Amino acid sequence: AFTSSSVFSNGYAPGYAKLNRRGGAGGWSPLDSDHYQWLQVDLGSRKQVSAIATQGRYSSSDWTTQYRLLYSDTGRNWKPYHQDGNIWAFSGNSNSESAVRHELQQGIVARFLRLIPLDWSEEGRIGLRIEVYGCSYWADVINFDGQGVISYRFKVKKMKIIKDVIALRFKTSESEGVILHGEGQQGDYITLELRRAKLLLQINLGSNQYGSILGHTSVTTGSLLDDNHWHSVVIERYRRNVNFTLDRHTQHFRTNGEFDHLDLDYELSFGGMPYSGKPVGGGRKNFKGCMESINYNGDNITDLARRKKLDTSSFRNLSFSCVETHTFPVFFNATSFLQLPGRANHNTVSVGFQFRTWNPDGLLLFSNLDDGTLEISLEEGKIIVHINVTKAGKNYRVDLSSGSGLNDGQWHAIRLVAKENFAMLTIDGEEVSAVRSTSPLTITTGGTYHLGGYFLQTMFPPSQRSFQGCMQAILVDDQPADLHAVEKGVVGAFENVSLDMCAIIDRCMPNHCEHGGRCKQTWDSFSCTCDGTGYTGATCHTSIYEPSCEAYKHLGRSSDAYWIDPDGSGPLGPFKVNCNMTEDKVWTTVMNNLPPKTIVTGSSRERRTVLQVNYSASMDQVTAITTSAENCEQKIAYSCRMSRLLNTPDGTPYTWWVGRGSEKHFYWGGSGPGIQKCACGIDRNCTDPKYDCNCDADAKQWREDSGLLMYKEHLPVSQVAVGDTNRPGSEAKLTVGPLRCQGDNNYWNAASFTTPSSYLHFATFQGEISADISFYFKTSAPYGVFLENLGNTDFIRLELKSPKVVSFSFDVGNGPVELTVHSATPLNDDQWHRVMAERNVKEAVLQLDQTYRASQLAPAQGHTRLELFSQLYVGAAGGQRGFLGCIRALRMNGITLDLEERAEVTPGVKPGCQGHCTSFGMYCRNGGKCVERYNGYLCDCTETAYDGPFCTKDVGGFFEAGTLIKYNFLPEAVAGASKDAKVVTHQLTPHEVNLTKEEVAFSFSTSNAPAILMYVSSKTQDYLAVVLRENGSLQVRYNLGSLREPFAIDVDQRNLANGQPHSINMSRLNRSITIQLDHYPPVSYNLPEASDTQFNMVKTLFLGKVYETGHIDPVLIERYNTPGFIGCLSRVQFNGAAPLKSALRAPAAASPVSYQGKLVESNCGASPLTIPPMSAATDPWHLDNTDAEFPFNEERVIPDGVNRDSAIIGGIIAVVIFTILCTLVFLIRYMFRHKGTYHTNEAKGSGESAAESADTAIIGTDNPETIDESKKEWFI
Repeated sequence: AFTSSSVFSNGYAPGYAKLNRRGGAGGWSPLDSDHYQWLQVDLGSRKQVSAIATQGRYSSSDWTTQYRLLYSDTGRNWKPYHQDGNIWAFSGNSNSESAVRHELQQGIVARFLRLIPLDWSEEGRIGLRIEVYGCSYWADVINFDGQGVISYRFKVKKMKIIKDVIALRFKTSESEGVILHGEGQQGDYITLELRRAKLLLQINLGSNQYGSILGHTSVTTGSLLDDNHWHSVVIERYRRNVNFTLDRHTQHFRTNGEFDHLDLDYELSFGGMPYSGKPVGGGRKNFKGCMESINYNGDNITDLARRKKLDTSSFRNLSFSCVETHTFPVFFNATSFLQLPGRANHNTVSVGFQFRTWNPDGLLLFSNLDDGTLEISLEEGKIIVHINVTKAGKNYRVDLSSGSGLNDGQWHAIRLVAKENFAMLTIDGEEVSAVRSTSPLTITTGGTYHLGGYFLQTMFPPSQRSFQGCMQAILVDDQPADLHAVEKGVVGAFENVSLDMCAIIDRCMPNHCEHGGRCKQTWDSFSCTCDGTGYTGATCHTSIYEPSCEAYKHLGRSSDAYWIDPDGSGPLGPFKVNCNMTEDKVWTTVMNNLPPKTIVTGSSRERRTVLQVNYSASMDQVTAITTSAENCEQKIAYSCRMSRLLNTPDGTPYTWWVGRGSEKHFYWGGSGPGIQKCACGIDRNCTDPKYDCNCDADAKQWREDSGLLMYKEHLPVSQVAVGDTNRPGSEAKLTVGPLRCQGDNNYWNAASFTTPSSYLHFATFQGEISADISFYFKTSAPYGVFLENLGNTDFIRLELKSPKVVSFSFDVGNGPVELTVHSATPLNDDQWHRVMAERNVKEAVLQLDQTYRASQLAPAQGHTRLELFSQLYVGAAGGQRGFLGCIRALRMNGITLDLEERAEVTPGVKPGCQGHCTSFGMYCRNGGKCVERYNGYLCDCTETAYDGPFCTKDVGGFFEAGTLIKYNFLPEAVAGASKDAKVVTHQLTPHEVNLTKEEVAFSFSTSNAPAILMYVSSKTQDYLAVVLRENGSLQVRYNLGSLREPFAIDVDQRNLANGQPHSINMSRLNRSITIQLDHYPPVSYNLPEASDTQFNMVKTLFLGKVYETGHIDPVLIERYNTPGFIGCLSRVQFNGAAPLKSALRAPAAASPVSYQGKLVESNCGASPLTIPPMSAATDPWHLDNTDAEFPFNEERVIPDGVNRDSAIIGGIIAVVIFTILCTLVFLIRYMFRHKGTYHTNEAKGSGESAAESADTAIIGTDNPETIDESKKEWFI
């Protein structure tokens, strides 16, 4: 039967509203086309409805373009049809003839259906013809009154149940109640109950440790289940695996504990706790409401109860029909209000109602009193009452506040009574916690009450204006509000209110926040808090960590402990590992908790001692590392004294180890799977050749069998079972090292697309609710599709649209959406670029190279599931706009696709990709060369003075007195060698032998002066020397010929032999010399015009001491060469040669480098990298431009010396009294003044010809300013 809210006229009656009927005016139209109209169908009894179809009014311009569907069993308490987590709006018709049919995703069981038109044709009005499709439905119903319980007695006293299937449907308006319960004397139990309107399943199969407490498992699902609508539950259990389904949403879990059987005694009770047996419940309420179709392991409980086969004696009167409750809910949105009449001019206000909402704020009730206002509001989840009265010039104000967190979606009851000098607010009927006020107050009621909103202008407006939520059980002045009369328009008024329904949705159930993110919601939306989860994004989907150590290395990171997440957005959580970046490999280390050399005693073959090896990550996390690694190793060592290890190659070994997947392994470190031997048995060097392990000889001395376990499919070691330490005198010690894995195949899994029509195909991408895709690409083509997957209308696609634009487009049923990011530079530059795309129910995000990002919020209403069915195409879209170039590390929802495996069998696609240096070469520092590898790159540091994965590690050595390093540039004639013999020394081409430029760099630390740091000799008299003078200052001496004296540069007047590291960088091009000391700005010098600029016939470079047969400057030998340099030199480089590194790296027989004395590798001379460059303002060594020709005279040196030394002294004697400190400062200044004067005098009197003396040259003939003592005094 059809009914409706109103009828336009006789021919438009609802009876004509059947699909394809042309009678009357050809369909139903209401009197007014507004949002309060409805067309209702009574199916006569409950039916299962699966589809609905609509048409417009025949041959007219009246049709409905959008509508809602409500359903009910009773024609009261309507429930809106939900889909994709929203109240669903169906799309209707676009003309009057064609029928539009919608299949219902969630089939519904109902007797009454109501269509609410939301939108209609612009030319006409609401017009509707409908058809409903479905089938008959019948079920046994039992009404539970909150007293009665149905007992299902087992045939035997004790049941051991391995498999359960329990199914039932229930409806209730109570938020608490036990639906079923069973228990056993051993502590096993199963309970299904409502708690806070959620469904809680508690199950315990028992546990052998600490009684049964560890077997307890509880799982919660659903929410708002007290809506008095039917909900279906299915519990399927086999052993410890449970599927828990509520309204088609399934949760799968495993029970805790070790046991598989549910041991129950006597009975299973439905509707509450059993009356027999001990009361476990602790005052749990029985279920009040209706249940139907109760099935337990094939038995129809409702049918058995109807046939009186079960004990139902606890019921007062058992009813097999559902007794309906008479609540009348009202639903408010942000623009609604409900106006109700009350008693006017009365001296007491008495109101009450129940409400439920998710919003923390809202106006619940407002009334204009005769001489003031009354307001009940929700503020931050609390109930606030404001009463304002002005009488005879006096202002009375009463404020009450109670409750907290009342925006939790549950029904809460409010009761307010206010009369003369008294007000009382009660929440949820708890009289104990009621809030009272006895402030002076007089009340005269106004007679009208606004609920859920107040939009009129008034002198004292309410603090809130509207409310989103539901109310029911409304009492006004002690009278229940007659909402049926309000609906008919007889009493009160309302706007935008939905009567007789509560359209509340729990957007946090099912929880879209992944990886333990916390869900918070308001009426319209939800948000996720991801703090502390290791994930990010609107739904905590994407990991904030890199997948492996390999990925961290390619971000230029050095060795350290890092968090990694090998499966990205997958179920495995992030965990910490040690990453060791060596020159050519990246090692990932996972530590375990077994102490080295753990002593094992008292174990025999019958009773082995099992040692557990627990890792800093779970087994699944470790497995993720070993699966993607290139290879793994783990050291295992067994030290023994009279304790046999394996013993015989064919018998059961005394000791074995357990690896991944709980498999036992009978081989030991250094051996391989299936070979029951130790390392010495493989190498045939055991102490007793009769045995294959050192320990198997059963010797009385300590022996050891150790080696690496290399078979990564078996690793890591999780247990070791030791079986021969129970005889007198037998002992054993076990060591299991950390798991070390190298490489990450997933990171380098790549494919090269060589033709535009080539592509790889994979299984359909499953990313209904959330999808994330990340990969690296490299191309020189201007456009191309990276990947595509299609559905009926749904699709997902990522493509390079143009050289600077990457696009992410998809459709989940709401129409196509496209996100684009624009790069500032072209992306077809043949370098690696990273693309990350994510789409979830909240938003879509596209990110390029972690710099460019675009995002778009998902629509509030509409489809949320991405339904794809075609294969996933990588490298093209149906053969169109194919991609040319490389794609690697393609991960979709945390799973890396094996591009290489597919590429091997696909024409036009090659596995792997070349050319990593274009992207990663910048990480090779200090002149290191980037070398291509199949999976990545290497930094080749051979030509540099550095080492390490990025050529950043200083190579240095410690020199003892007399240690020297000699590096030959010219091949020396080898005595007795034939003319044909090729002399393999460092061959130099002629222009390298005669140098016009040198690049010198090194760092040093020493406490001894004088010393020669570096000396370069030649076959002529030319040389270059870097020396520390007696006072520890640094001097560079050049002799290139044509000068009487060598050209000497005093680089610095400070004592550099102070045990601190100092670095020097020096370069010469023709006459121009630039020297930089430590972090001070570089200073330039020029060779005198008379000097030659060619360093002729360069022969040998010495470090630490000179030991040369040819010509040497006698001054150097006399003053500086003994006892030789004592200290550290580091990263020594002369032009292209690294002599110190060559000497330390075990020089070959034919190598140009040799050394004498003791040379130990050490980085004690490494220059500290932590000192920031000084700003010019604070730098005492900074020169103004005017003094450029006058680099350092001693007067500028003195203040620095003072600052430096007084700072050191002041630091040491900071405790001493201030006056002593002052005297010391003056003393030091005095000393330095003399040092400076001495230097100047020495310079002046050093040679007969002042112009050609080295020291005069540095004071500079260009500067006419003479140095007189008075000026110096003043300066000091």
